[in-house]
Amino acid sequence: MSGLLLPPEAVRTLLRQVVADRREQGHDVDALASELETATASLDTLQDIATRLAQAPLVEEWPHVEPTDLDALLAECGDLPSKRPVGADVGERIETAWGARVAGCVLGKPFEFDPTLAELRGALEPAGEWPLNDYVTTATNARLRSPQPQWPECVREQIAHVPEDDDLGYTALSTVLLERHGRDFTHDDLRRLWLLNLPVLATFGPERTALLAAGLASLTGSDPDVGPLNPADEHCGALIRADAYGFACPGDPVGAARLAHRDATLTHRRTGVYAAMWVAAAVATALVADDWEDVAETAARVVPTRSRLRAVLDQSLEQVRAADTWLDAYARIHGRYAMYSHCRIVQEIGTLLSTLRFARGATDGIGLQVCQGNDTDSFGATAGSLLGALHGPAGFDAEHWLGRFGDRIHLALATTHDDSIASWGRRMAALHTGGLPS
Repeated sequence: MSGLLLPPEAVRTLLRQVVADRREQGHDVDALASELETATASLDTLQDIATRLAQAPLVEEWPHVEPTDLDALLAECGDLPSKRPVGADVGERIETAWGARVAGCVLGKPFEFDPTLAELRGALEPAGEWPLNDYVTTATNARLRSPQPQWPECVREQIAHVPEDDDLGYTALSTVLLERHGRDFTHDDLRRLWLLNLPVLATFGPERTALLAAGLASLTGSDPDVGPLNPADEHCGALIRADAYGFACPGDPVGAARLAHRDATLTHRRTGVYAAMWVAAAVATALVADDWEDVAETAARVVPTRSRLRAVLDQSLEQVRAADTWLDAYARIHGRYAMYSHCRIVQEIGTLLSTLRFARGATDGIGLQVCQGNDTDSFGATAGSLLGALHGPAGFDAEHWLGRFGDRIHLALATTHDDSIASWGRRMAALHTGGLPS
């Protein structure tokens, strides 16, 4: 792909991110990093460096074991959680989870510039909008450091529909994937669905890389794999695609995690894959549970015990349990993981645990999540799914959060034309029963 589309200096820029990724993953890349900076502007030379980056050995005494192959991954998890009975209210819980996901995404969208809690509090508290319990006002939005380009569709006074967002588009697209192909979908099924539906600029990071590679491969029938030139393969792109797999497998966290793994490995590796599996397992568990710790502990069991993400989950859960308030929990998480910013999962998954503990339901919980900053729309959406699934309709004021939208959602999906929030909720609720082909 790089030889056809990208000039050498653009490839060099992408490889710098790959170097940073590989270093964080424990690989010895210092010599290759130096070589990259002095290498000639030759695609062949840069391709050779990319190949060697993919093969770089782990540093001595690296303590983590992080397979991506599913069988090896699950073997590293130890005692996997069992299936549980599904209650009669599971359909209502799924529809609530979807509605709260929509609301959490729109609530967080104006703040999608990687703020900290302190920055958001400084902007919202003087306006009487702290902590968030409604969509941001136009006046407050105007004072933000970097207003999101779609802000006119998100401010309280002007909301008339759900604006396009990848966090919602992928949930809808995963639903279509399951409706058409069932639990045996393949990477080829996923690529084709993406090619038929996703505009390039509606994708980011590894998703855009995979989409471009698949588009080129479709011209010649060549291998669509992106190879080693895939920066940000541990960021949150696969995580935001995972909710529908939890909806399809209520009470079956391992089944949900398996589906999320197949989806995630199209684009991501290691932490990027494990986080998607964690979300799918957490949603599947929340749909049949009544306790936040049960959800957190069960979902952690589909993450390899010796992985970096499992260490983060265990440490964050310990800090959240010890906290007195959601602000205290945030301070503990942020104090430990502040260097992991927008889309980096590590700090954000800790704040999700805080929200799970201290929220009374999705009604207040999506505001608590967004107020903790970072990738506010993505994790506002994920918090909505988890809290909606766990607390059900009684914990979500649907009229308050969804009433302004007129049951209309805009999705950047070219061949998928359902624009009803409620219709998508019913389709997602059907995934675990008659909504999947045999």
